[in-house]
Parts: sequence; C-alpha cells; structure tokens
Amino acid sequence: MEKKFSEMTEQEIKTEIASLMEKAKKASQMGYINEFAVLERKVVMAQSYLIDPATIKPGEMYRIEGDPGMFFQVDYLKGRFAWGHRLGGEKKEEALPIAMLKPLKEGK
Repeated sequence: MEKKFSEMTEQEIKTEIASLMEKAKKASQMGYINEFAVLERKVVMAQSYLIDPATIKPGEMYRIEGDPGMFFQVDYLKGRFAWGHRLGGEKKEEALPIAMLKPLKEGK
C-alpha cells in the first residue's frame, strides 16, 4: 500500500518526485500523452508538499508555473491548494496546487 504525500518525509517525497519524473519521461518518449499528463500532475502535487503553505498569502497575486503571462489571485488556502481566480478571465473560482504558484517578485 502506497503512502500518501502527507505521510512521507521530505526525502521520501523527493525520491518519489524523481521516480515520477522518470516515468513521465518514458511515457512521453512512448507517446503516451495521457499517462504523461497524469504523472506530471502527480509531480506538481508532490512538490506542493515540499512548500510551506504559510508562504502563500491570501490576497496576493502569483504567476502560474507552466502558463506564461497568466496571474492568479489567491483568496484562501485549503490543504495544499490555493483557491482563487485567474486575472483577465471570467473570475471563475478554481484551485491550483501551491507548487504551481510563483511570486511576482521572482524574475520572469
């Protein structure tokens, strides 16, 4: 039975991320696009457990990793997800894993 990310140590999470990235690379090489996408999302979720949720501040704006030019306004946090809305959109509420959020102050 597999452990949940919340039950793993930091080192176990890093090992799992490396394993998932290797599987994703193989899936991509084999042309298994759906499997690649699932593994990529698992990596982002695992990375979210390496980030202190206290570093994500409600009311602040963040860049979205993997979506250049898009910004996300955080309304609140629930677990390892930030709930809010994208700027310039229809302001539909959505949740993103906190590993996808990058501070505006960091370079491009």
